[in-house]
Amino acid sequence: MAMQKPPPLPGTAAPATPTTWWQRNWKWFVPVGCLGLLAIITGFAVLLVTVVLGMIKSSDVYQGALTRARADQAVEMALGRPIEAGWYVMGNINISGSSGEADLAIPISGPYDKATLYVVAEKSAGRWAFLTLAVKIKSTGDRIDLLHKNEIYE
Repeated sequence: MAMQKPPPLPGTAAPATPTTWWQRNWKWFVPVGCLGLLAIITGFAVLLVTVVLGMIKSSDVYQGALTRARADQAVEMALGRPIEAGWYVMGNINISGSSGEADLAIPISGPYDKATLYVVAEKSAGRWAFLTLAVKIKSTGDRIDLLHKNEIYE
């Protein structure tokens, strides 16, 4: 004959039914999981922007334009020394073999003022030619043309 469980004693609760891991832990797992996913997506976006900006800042055309702006006496008078580049460059660079094109807006600043260095250039036979190279001073709106003639930068 099968043995039956005795009835619970008066004043005691019935034993709890076993629950699954999900039933016990969903209240903390859902928010932590969502925040973790958000952190991963944000980290990936930051990494992507950092890599792209790093590639632009290490390009020949960016470095050449910045060197020309720092060497110009009118820019130095307007901004002061040292002239530093900002971290967020806008624009694009497209290179295909020995040819390419660049269109950039580079924030620069010195002790006296801030400005934007505008660069439009084309690459042909492995050499960059600036089509536009100008600095626009933020406070006055003055524009300093750094391109006196269509010079080639290697």
